[in-house]
Amino acid sequence: MHIEQLKLKNYRNYDELELSFDNKVNVIIGENAQGKTNLMEAIYLLAFTKSHRTSREKELIQWDEKYAKIEGRLSKRNRQFPLEVIFSAKGKKAKLNHIEQQRLSGYIGMLNVVMFAPEDLTLVKGPPQIRRRFIDMELGQIQPRYIYHLTHYQKILKQRNHLLKQLQRKVTKDDVMLDVLTEQLIEHATSILERRFTFLKLLKKWASPIHYGISRKIERLDIRYSPSIEVLEDENKEKIESIYQKEFSKIKDKEIERGTTLIGPHRDDLVFYVNDRNVQVYGSQGQQRTTALSLKLAEIELIYNEIGEYPVLLLDDVLSELDDFRQSHLLNTIQGKVQTFVSTTSVEGIHHDTLKEADLFTVHAGTVNKNA
Repeated sequence: MHIEQLKLKNYRNYDELELSFDNKVNVIIGENAQGKTNLMEAIYLLAFTKSHRTSREKELIQWDEKYAKIEGRLSKRNRQFPLEVIFSAKGKKAKLNHIEQQRLSGYIGMLNVVMFAPEDLTLVKGPPQIRRRFIDMELGQIQPRYIYHLTHYQKILKQRNHLLKQLQRKVTKDDVMLDVLTEQLIEHATSILERRFTFLKLLKKWASPIHYGISRKIERLDIRYSPSIEVLEDENKEKIESIYQKEFSKIKDKEIERGTTLIGPHRDDLVFYVNDRNVQVYGSQGQQRTTALSLKLAEIELIYNEIGEYPVLLLDDVLSELDDFRQSHLLNTIQGKVQTFVSTTSVEGIHHDTLKEADLFTVHAGTVNKNA
């Protein structure tokens, strides 16, 4: 799959923009604060309908404008699909083939994107919510049903935490409603956990040999899921549900006392081991970066294996963060098979055949020109 065309209107520092791309490497060159990352974000938004940089969607809309619009034409399985995302004060709309999708699960997964940005280098050593978001975004692309369960889980979790706060402050004594919300939460938590376990097996299958290659065959990567309940990866749905029910029953009083939900997928984590040592705790910066790079390259292969087409790859100011060896490994992997967008302040110092064949675009103050 690849993006053939991108149009922006009233988005960030772009009044109006229309660009066409080939199915190859496209390098976006420009100084900082000119709009390089905004362009990468626009492609990400077209895939996920949400930004990787902000949760405040009004920031996407130009000052004094009522809406921002991102349009794209996607080529997938030899067919063209128009995609459109509109942000306004009323919320957002996502359209596929010019038809508004009432559910995100009907939209997300049409355009598959893998983004690698400097902040992804903190995937390993950063807080657990970064790793949970990583799982949610990647799993949601290949299993739209996962988005359905995750959206409902987050909605019920918010209601349950609100009720727990009221019970904590003795504003209400309605713990029957708490039991109802707990049952609803468990239903979606079970489906989320089951799907995460399956996804993790696939991720390990691809990431471990990639890491072994990047580390020059001296390091073996293992990825383990760290749930907030005592549960094994191979448990079936009924068993997971039963464990959740027992655990929630045991901690009911403690949750009321603290006014928050203490277990569930929103408290789970991933743990990375290199040669049986926890990389988050004991790994060098180089090992942590190799692990992050391995995960991103594994995503590409995993998506291809699941849907039969390579995703679009976004490399946002990340090449300069990698040493020559890791940089070459990344570029060798994508060469000739993945449509890639690379943003950078300069291509000097990046010596690779992939970039010699790339299309170059220059960004300055919200204007983009294709280099001859």
